[in-house]
Amino acid sequence: MNVIDTLSGFGTFALILIALIVVVENGLLFPFLPGDSLVFAGAVLAAALGVHWAVPAVIAAVAALVGGEIGFVVGRRFGPRLFRPDARVLKERYLADTGRFFLRWGSLAIVLARFVPIVRTYVAPAAGMSGMPHVRFSAWNAASAVIWAGVLGAAGYLLGSIPWVAANIEWMMLAIVVVTIAPIVVIVLVRYRAGGQTAGTAAR
Repeated sequence: MNVIDTLSGFGTFALILIALIVVVENGLLFPFLPGDSLVFAGAVLAAALGVHWAVPAVIAAVAALVGGEIGFVVGRRFGPRLFRPDARVLKERYLADTGRFFLRWGSLAIVLARFVPIVRTYVAPAAGMSGMPHVRFSAWNAASAVIWAGVLGAAGYLLGSIPWVAANIEWMMLAIVVVTIAPIVVIVLVRYRAGGQTAGTAAR
């Protein structure tokens, strides 16, 4: 039994379940939930159930929008109190990395971050803590949610009509995870090597 068979057992309610997971990932600061791959799987499921492609895309977009708004409010109201150096999940380092990403790309970071696991969880709180006007954030948040859900929803729906894809959805989900995580792994390795070289130079 693959993922689609499991989700099919819930019928169209599976899309609601996926939406809740997207809200939690984006708004309640659980960065390790597989939002991308689940939205893709939900679109594949929609194709299998004969549901119009716009349905999973709209549901995912609304969920991402709501999650982003919650994350912004969390960052604005609670901010640094939630992020500590010794925390297991809400590490200050993650927030600092997201802050640098945000400073580099500006408001566009809200859109780009949707496609980067972990970063997308922290970009809304970072925006809230930065003092960005809520109206401005909401506009970019809405745009990012529509683009993200549209891309994943359309891709999942179109590919879901291919029997091989539907039968091997786990591999497709894994591919999405690998593609989106790979840049983060590369950055971490580069920083690790740079840190090692710096330490070696200082020891001489």
